[in-house]
Amino acid sequence: MADFLIHYMAPIMFAALVVFLLLGYPVAFALAANGIVFGLIGIELGLLHPILFQALPERVFGIMRNDTLLAIPFFTFMGLILERSGMAEDLLDTIGQLFGPLPGGLAYAVVFVGALLAATTGVVAASVIAMGLISLPIMLRYGYDRRLASGVIAASGTLAQIIPPSLVLIIMADQLGRSVGDMYAGAFIPGFILSALYAGYVLLMTILVPGCAPALPPEARTLRGMQLFVRCLMTLFPPLVLIFLVLGTIFLGIATPTEGGAMGATGALILALIKRKLDWSLLKQAMDTTAKLSSFVLFILVGSSVFGLTFRAVDGDLWVEHLLINLPGGQVGFLVVVNAMVFVLAFFLDFFELAFIVVPLLGPVAEKLGIDLIWFGVLLGVNMQTSFMHPPFGFALFYLRSVAPAREYIDAVTKKIMQPITTMQIYWGAVPFVFIQVIMVGLVIAFPQMVTMMLDKGNGVDPNSIEIILEGDPVPGDGSTDLPAVTGDETSTEPQADEMTEPSEENAEPSDEPATEEEEEKTE
Repeated sequence: MADFLIHYMAPIMFAALVVFLLLGYPVAFALAANGIVFGLIGIELGLLHPILFQALPERVFGIMRNDTLLAIPFFTFMGLILERSGMAEDLLDTIGQLFGPLPGGLAYAVVFVGALLAATTGVVAASVIAMGLISLPIMLRYGYDRRLASGVIAASGTLAQIIPPSLVLIIMADQLGRSVGDMYAGAFIPGFILSALYAGYVLLMTILVPGCAPALPPEARTLRGMQLFVRCLMTLFPPLVLIFLVLGTIFLGIATPTEGGAMGATGALILALIKRKLDWSLLKQAMDTTAKLSSFVLFILVGSSVFGLTFRAVDGDLWVEHLLINLPGGQVGFLVVVNAMVFVLAFFLDFFELAFIVVPLLGPVAEKLGIDLIWFGVLLGVNMQTSFMHPPFGFALFYLRSVAPAREYIDAVTKKIMQPITTMQIYWGAVPFVFIQVIMVGLVIAFPQMVTMMLDKGNGVDPNSIEIILEGDPVPGDGSTDLPAVTGDETSTEPQADEMTEPSEENAEPSDEPATEEEEEKTE
């Protein structure tokens, strides 16, 4: 029995973690408990040394000293302040008027505002709840199909997970050991392509089923002409300035992601102050929620560090590597299996749990297979979006259910009795958008340039070709020395390979002729 445990410690440890998670134990404590218990078992069996756990305090303090994670409370606080400042309400009202004459205009407005909110708040709950409270009653009032209305609101809210500044991308960059700025730049284009796919689905539905998303009637369009144009400018200016303040400074290299988050939080406070929405109650709620979410993330990270310490000590990383690196198909086979696994796990785990449990195991294998980790992180980020939309456990669906009408109600404008939205209508409305997210995963795999084209390519110099020459040393290949040119140097030519094939006696013969004449004779 002891030999069996020693040999299969890594898979048993991983299986035990899955069992604990399925039983409903908190993720942070399930991770930490597994790490400690199996560490003690390994010490008892002689597989591990007791000194192993002396590394735990340093790991915990390393998490506390991690400057990258400071961006999480900053962006969370910014999103919560903006969500309560009325910005979402103003955007939805104005953009709804702009797209109102078009069939499906309100749905287009929800997608557009969802992308803007994603680029400013970065919080799914804030986006879904705000759009559910503001847009859903209007869409129902004017005859929108309940499944389409529910699906487009929930899906547009999840854009906050892939469009920067996203909390998912911050954690992904930290777990993969890459720059948050690069991760943001790589996710920028895929995020807005996904928004375009959502809008394309709305267009397709309005063509195939014209009555599912009618245009706003003339009496509902209160703004027209220059008045609408000025209102759009006034409404769009604050979020666009905030987007530049956060993302523009990061992409231009002026600020780090942490500094960008701090400027965004300051900008959100100024915006709320201008709108006269900033008071002590708002600040207290925002700071309370920010502290809870930040503590939640850090506790999971500490738990995953404890688990990872023991898991790597029993060669769990090698077990995962051997399991995945030998898959048929090389990189393509690895990507297919990994994305299928993440898609299935997203039915049961949210993105925080996936990022802290699965990503640290997959990153080293992807790097050994020659996969760019920025591209891999963005790909997983797009895939993890589905964790918010999967029926029946998608968090975006829960958020929408909490604000969608569950009983008959009287519409405030038309005074008609409106039917409620059922949970099954919300679930069926989410299914097409889950398929669109899966299609987006395939597009990122098929066209990696949409991620890599935004990354900084540097100066194009290969670090391996750099040679350091001290002052006074002879420079190879400049004719001032009898030393041969360095292999691989651009000054060396093909005859260098011929020298290696000649007999050693000829190579040993001294020659007073210049190097250029030797090369001419050998080429002849």
